[in-house]
Amino acid sequence: AGNGDRLALVFDSALTDGSRTYTYAQLTDEVARFAGALRSLGVGKGDRVVIYMPMVPEAAIAMLACARLGAIHSVVFGGFAAHELAARIDDVRPAVVVTASCGLEPTRTVDYKPMLDAALDIAEHGVPACVILQREQSPCQLVEGRDLDWHELMKDAEPADPVPVAATDPLYVLYTSGTTGKPKGIVRDNGGHAVALL
Repeated sequence: AGNGDRLALVFDSALTDGSRTYTYAQLTDEVARFAGALRSLGVGKGDRVVIYMPMVPEAAIAMLACARLGAIHSVVFGGFAAHELAARIDDVRPAVVVTASCGLEPTRTVDYKPMLDAALDIAEHGVPACVILQREQSPCQLVEGRDLDWHELMKDAEPADPVPVAATDPLYVLYTSGTTGKPKGIVRDNGGHAVALL
């Protein structure tokens, strides 16, 4: 609608002294291609995807890509350890987990991949595919046959068109903390989320 060159997303990291910007056109392209990448892994309308990511642009791209496919995303806080992640994986039963090799904090680097591996060992639900964003601060080993590199997957990804959904179709599942018992999944639908944003 003539807004393609406007800035849509600005990532400014105090921890890496790095900055990245995305226009609406660039963000749409990234989202469509990652949606295509997820679709190549069998993700479709109504499937669930767990996003266990640090605060990087790829986290937003993954969420929007799920919405583009009509898939349901569930963001799990990157500070959660294996047991907490496993509980959410078992409840939401994702087709794919999207994560990064690590997250950054002011005083340390948090390795996400070992926590994901441990969570998948604990979880009863088997996740067929994991997409890993390799970060230069702490790259990780990929498990052959299960783990895929974000950038490699994006190279050959065919952009996916948006999938129509009903206002009442689920958009995401967000879990309560679980401090007083088993975490409870709060389901937010597409229409309610859009109205709340507006």
